Order: sequence, then C-alpha cells, then structure tokens
Amino acid sequence: MTIALASAGPARAARLPARALAAYGLMGMPLAMAALPLYVHLPRFYGEHLGVGLAALGVLLLVLRLADGLLDPLLGAWSDRSRSRRALVALSVPVLAFGMLALFAPAVTGEGPLLAWLATSLALVYLAFSLASINHGAWGAELSEDPVERTRITAAREGLALAGVVIASLAPGVLGGEGGDHAGLPRFALLFVVIALACLAALYLAPQRLRAPAPRRGLFTGMGEPLRDPLFLPLLAVFVANGIASAIPATLVLFFVADVLDAEARQGMLLALYFVAGAAGMPLWIRLSAAIGKVRSWGLAMLAAIAAFVWAAFLGAGDTAAFAAICVLSGLALGADLALPPSILADVIGRRGRMESTGAYFGVWTLATKLNLALAAGIALPLLAALGYAPGTDDPAALRSLAFVYAVVPCALKLAAVATLAWFGGRARGVAP
Repeated sequence: MTIALASAGPARAARLPARALAAYGLMGMPLAMAALPLYVHLPRFYGEHLGVGLAALGVLLLVLRLADGLLDPLLGAWSDRSRSRRALVALSVPVLAFGMLALFAPAVTGEGPLLAWLATSLALVYLAFSLASINHGAWGAELSEDPVERTRITAAREGLALAGVVIASLAPGVLGGEGGDHAGLPRFALLFVVIALACLAALYLAPQRLRAPAPRRGLFTGMGEPLRDPLFLPLLAVFVANGIASAIPATLVLFFVADVLDAEARQGMLLALYFVAGAAGMPLWIRLSAAIGKVRSWGLAMLAAIAAFVWAAFLGAGDTAAFAAICVLSGLALGADLALPPSILADVIGRRGRMESTGAYFGVWTLATKLNLALAAGIALPLLAALGYAPGTDDPAALRSLAFVYAVVPCALKLAAVATLAWFGGRARGVAP
C-alpha cells in the first residue's frame, strides 16, 4: 500500500486561526520545561544536594524510567477510549505541576524518607507527563485532515516547546543566584506551577474534535495496533535512527564545550543559539514541505544538518565562534526534525480517511523518544570510555575521540536515517491521504 505525504490533495482544509493555534501549542512549553530538569538536574539535586546515596538513587531512577517508558503504549491505547483529548490533558497537568513542586521541594529529610518521597512524586510526575504528552500530540494530529495544516499545528507546538527548553535551561541558575541550580530548582518548580496552570487555562480556547471512543477491546490489542501497520514501522525506524543521532550530541555537548573548546562559561549561550535557530527555522520547513513534500523536506534537513555538524569534529580549543556558527546552521535543521515527523505520523494514521488508534500510535512514538535518550547514552558513554576519554582530560588523543563520537557518529546515524527515509518515501507515494 502507498500513500502520498507530500501534497494536501484536491481539497484544502481551512487554516486554524493564529489564536487557536497558539492556544493549542502553548501546552508544549510546560511539557518541555518539565522534561529537561527530570533528566539533567534531578540526579544531582538528590545525590549531591540532598545527600541520597548514588547507588540507591541510580537503582530507583532506572526502575522508574523503565516503568515510565513501558507504560506509554498502554496509556496511549487507554486514551483512545476517551472522547476528549483535552479532558485527559486537563486531568494530567495539575498533577504534573504539583508533582514537580513536590519533587524539587521535598518536605522530608533523611535518605530513607527522601527515597520514598522521590519514588512517589516522580511516579506521579512520569504518569502525568506521559498522559499529557501523548494526548497533546494525538490531539494535534486529529485537529486537521489537511497535511499542510498538520505541519503548521506541529510546528506551533514544537516551537513553543523550544521556548520551554530555553526557559528550563536558564531559569534554575538565574533563580538560584549565588546558590546556583540547587537553590534555584525549588523556585523553578514554583514558576513551573504558574506557567503550567496558565497554559492549561489557555488550552480551553483551543479547538478540539470530540471523538467516538475506540471500540472496547483489550488494551494490549489496541497497544499493538501501530506495530501491525506496515507504514508505521519504517517511519519509526527513521525516527529512532535520527533521534539517536540527535541525542548523542545532546548527551555529550557539555563535555565537548568544556574539554574540546575550553569554553565552559559559554555553554548556556551556545545552547540558546541552537534552540533559537531551531525555532527560527520552522517557518522555512513549513513552506518547503508544502512545496515539495514532508518526506523530501525532512531528508534535505537531515543532509543539511550533516553538512553543518560534521565540521565540529575538526574544532579545538578557542574555536568557539566556529562552533557558534555550527550551532546556528544545525539548529536551523532542528526545526524540521521537530515539526515534520509528527505531521508525517498523522498522515500515516489518517491515510485511510479516519483517525483511529491515534493515542496508541503516539504512545509508541513517545516510548521511542525516551528510548532514543537512553540508547544515546548507552552508545556514546561506553564508546568514549573504551577510547580512553574521561571528563576533564587534556590528552589530545582522548579529546580527538570525544570530537569523533560527538560529531562523526551522529552524522553516520543520520545518513542511515536518510537512507531509511528514502525507502519509506518510496512505499508512501502515490495515493492521496
């Protein structure tokens, strides 16, 4: 079976007003704000600041993260039984907001009570975050039947998510003042509550389509629906290969900036450049995908990212300006990585003329997103250790190894993703959605 993902077909659906688009997309901001501290700040906050033993902390985080990822497809299939995605997001967001506050402002002391507090609050945060993320994504996919409009919807959501990432990157340090991130995280959590609830209020101005609930069938049957779709699996393969390629630099960027560029003080500025360029590039990819198709546009974006990013392998101490240029150019390509894949996924789901099992598809998609981060760390960090790199080293051979793993390995994975995308595009051509 084939499907055209490049054009909107003969009938073009009405565009959503900018106000409605913003009302829907705003929820992307707090969801992105929540994700970064959970992966970046939480281990150090409980381990270094609160004094929880690293062994116990590591085991607890591993168990909860595994359970969180495995639960996503089940939550997606269960969500398909609801008539309103907005109701599920509205149910999740207050739990997420106050769970974040509890997580970073614990009311107990001592290792045992802190571990119990962490387990309870983090389990609530993971559950609420997954339920909100899956249904917010599925809701956007169901808002329009027009492929071009779907890209506009996902770009609005992901552009505001990038704003959330920038806020989460800077706010803990700014709010902590001389006390640093540790002092700023409880204040950041309070700020998060305010922003999340404000975005939730705006969500009631967003359009929605009430759906007929999915047929009552076993949750595991519904959960497996995407895996029986012959077009979804190759698209998922592209998404995973490209996602790991993007997650490896995200895992190693702080090491690269500190040890290779010797520019630790400029980490925040360089990351901000990358994310701001990603947001700025989104209108370009929306227009290009409307003109030549989403699959071709995504492939061009990946090739552009490779052409810009591979040069990082040749940088050394003091090359901050050159790396800033690489951040801007590869960041422009990031806009396509964020806006186009969920839009293509919506086209795949709706190619038969109806949106069915959307939550199940986005549940598997969300699981893949989390696995990308885990696999990136599992590939990059052991490889660096085997090549002789340790943080803080000044050994030239070890620094060359870091630059190779940081820049060359992701580019090789992106090339594999481009090849897989070409295969997917061949299968997905010829029939209007």
